[in-house]
Amino acid sequence: PERGSFPLDHFGECKDIMQSYLRCLRAYRGTNDQECRMLSKQYLQCRMDRNLMAPDEMKNLGYADDSKASKGSAGNDGNHPNLNTKS
Repeated sequence: PERGSFPLDHFGECKDIMQSYLRCLRAYRGTNDQECRMLSKQYLQCRMDRNLMAPDEMKNLGYADDSKASKGSAGNDGNHPNLNTKS
């Protein structure tokens, strides 16, 4: 893995958040919904707080600016290049 290996959560310290995230993924059929994204962020923070992974800034983990991402993702504004094809 790009970030190396990290310990398993043997004591279930972050299990509740992980299970909530998995339920969210099922509810939204695997899409990257904002609610699921926030749960994944909480899960990573939980792991860092309990030394189950190396501490890092959220921007390095793909959470640079969630407010911009939720306002207009590709395809939602009608400007997606693959959707605006003319014959």
